[in-house]
Amino acid sequence: MRIRFFALITAITSAIAASPVRAENIDLLMSQVFAGAEVTYIGYESVERQDIPEAATVDRKYLIVDFRFRNEQPKNEQLQASVHKACMALLRNRELIRSLSDSGYDMVSVAFDRRSQFDCL
Repeated sequence: MRIRFFALITAITSAIAASPVRAENIDLLMSQVFAGAEVTYIGYESVERQDIPEAATVDRKYLIVDFRFRNEQPKNEQLQASVHKACMALLRNRELIRSLSDSGYDMVSVAFDRRSQFDCL
């Protein structure tokens, strides 16, 4: 009986750990990063490069977390601070990082405009 119970708990734990990334987790976390600031969370996009072979060492599947400044683009220092703040919010959430990794993501980037992406990990 103890062995069955242990096997059941192990199976449940494994299933939870292997579950795919849940959108509401990312949305909730990212919408709170710049609360009340001049930056608005837009959403995220999953990108999978089909032109790169699965066996390649180059990143194939990545996530872009998108923000926009409400006013004009800030100076370089403020932009770097915003990138750092968004990336650190992601990196500190170990459960989310583990879930992204388990879902096959090789990289996460943040964007504050349509021209540039900044890699977090």
